[in-house]
Amino acid sequence: MTEVDVRGLSCPMPVIKTKRALDSVASGDAVLVILDDATARDNVTRLAKSKKCTISEEVKGEEYHLTLTKV
Repeated sequence: MTEVDVRGLSCPMPVIKTKRALDSVASGDAVLVILDDATARDNVTRLAKSKKCTISEEVKGEEYHLTLTKV
């Protein structure tokens, strides 16, 4: 699984880094995105939906862990 740690980054960087990761993996592969900002989480989620990924979210304290599986 590819991991993208975008804690501390403000938009649009989390979206750009996530898009690059999604573009580099094959169908069926997952990308774990670690965020610490709710707005960035919303924007990354929108990107994943536009790319038809399945999304699983886990909240760990102040962090959001999104597992995006490319379809």
